Amino acid sequence: MALADSIEFTFDNTFTEQLPADPDTTRAPRQVHGAAYSRVDPTPVSAPQLLAFSAEVAADLGIADNGASLTALLPVLAGNTTLDGMDPHAMCYGGHQFGNWAGQLGDGRAIGLGEVINSAGERWAIQLKGAGRTPYSRTADGLAVLRSSVREFLCSEAMFHLGVPTTRALSLVTTGERVMRDMFYDGNPDWESGAVVCRVAPSFIRFGNFQLPASRGDNELLRQLADHTLTTHFAHLGDPSPAAYAAMFDEVCSTSALMVAHWMRVGFVHGVMNTDNMSILGLTIDYGPYGWLEGYDPDWTPNTTDAGQRRYRFGQQPQVAHWNLVQLANALHPLIDDTEPLQASIDAFPDLYSEHYQSMMAAKLGLDRWIPEADEPLLTELIGILRSVETDMTIFFRELADVDIHRAGSGGALTAAHYRPEQIDSAYTLRLDRWLSAYSARVRSAGVGESTRASTMNEANPRFVLRNYLAQLAIDDAERGDFAKIHELLDTLKRPYTEQSGREHLAEKRPEWARQRAGCSQLSCSS
Repeated sequence: MALADSIEFTFDNTFTEQLPADPDTTRAPRQVHGAAYSRVDPTPVSAPQLLAFSAEVAADLGIADNGASLTALLPVLAGNTTLDGMDPHAMCYGGHQFGNWAGQLGDGRAIGLGEVINSAGERWAIQLKGAGRTPYSRTADGLAVLRSSVREFLCSEAMFHLGVPTTRALSLVTTGERVMRDMFYDGNPDWESGAVVCRVAPSFIRFGNFQLPASRGDNELLRQLADHTLTTHFAHLGDPSPAAYAAMFDEVCSTSALMVAHWMRVGFVHGVMNTDNMSILGLTIDYGPYGWLEGYDPDWTPNTTDAGQRRYRFGQQPQVAHWNLVQLANALHPLIDDTEPLQASIDAFPDLYSEHYQSMMAAKLGLDRWIPEADEPLLTELIGILRSVETDMTIFFRELADVDIHRAGSGGALTAAHYRPEQIDSAYTLRLDRWLSAYSARVRSAGVGESTRASTMNEANPRFVLRNYLAQLAIDDAERGDFAKIHELLDTLKRPYTEQSGREHLAEKRPEWARQRAGCSQLSCSS
């Protein structure tokens, strides 16, 4: 279908063509059985405005990188119309939320538009988030607000450029509508600006897509879903069979381990690692109450809903991913009828994750490789140092690359990473200097030169991340009609490992005013 003589999409909607649909096409909330999705159109909005877009994602879809093409597509990106070949739908899935089985969930505020095959033969599923009610919205309205949409749009692209496996974001559109939200679920709702994000990924299939039919004993739907996923996204594993299903699960374990290791490398906390928020392709999906470590604290969670349990805290993300994979294995078991291959993949996950993590930590320290007997105690002590005083993880590692570690007393050069200078006492200084001495000896023994160490570290340690307070400042301005900070952040975060003159203020640690401010310290699931 051509639009404005500059855009042509080739749709190949395998998900809706190969899997059974819900026969009911209304938006009425309901339990959907025997179907992988429900067809539903986006809800039109009154005054859409294109605030920002990703030129790289546009290029992946075959859209000219000039802004005019996206403007021409605005009615589609806002949900006001669809193109020939699109097949709007909401997926049906379940999941464990905070460790408890929640039953049917589904796309409550996301509507898939279709799957595009680009000129390189790549498959991209296009989805609108915040485009109105679906049968899975339950008592909600299916809409999204500007603050959460800005965060999702920016973080999707920031993570990609950091090298973290992720879904992408094509566009950020305001709707001209007002949306009622109780941001902190404290009985104080307010009207907020509505927005829609167009998300893009090879697939939006989640662990929960398999869990729901398995929980209902619907093995036929489970098999159909597994066959579709295998033939569409894991075709290299062969035709559908118990062995191929097991191999697919093993690959999901592998990609999930890599994804979480990257989270830990850059200090990202997902905040809501429910099984319905885990991608079958090992992509970071659903940017809700996420956060970035500022003061290094493995027990920190950005999610107010998780403040008591801290299930999804930074330091526990690998263990939660492991637990979630066990739930996926349970769901796939009826198709394999053999626990041994599934258990083997589950048992291999901790070591696989550790291999990725150790390799990344070696790079963060500028080492050529990870030597367990030398590097485990070195890293353990460093983490203890980072925790002993409030230390900015991103700044510490980036500054460490420039420190003359072979000179005694060089730890003073790292003070830019400390939030509370009054915490720095003689005991801390001595501990840090001893660690730097041990680190220096390790670097010397590896034969790593200083320029090589610095370049290796600067390729693994970003200068720029989407700090919570920066996102909030951009949201504050956007709600006043000023979108300059969104564009500045989007442009800066395309080059997170590069020093950028004039952008130094975007690499600064969290200011004190942001320590307890809503949106800067913790967030809710409200969208």
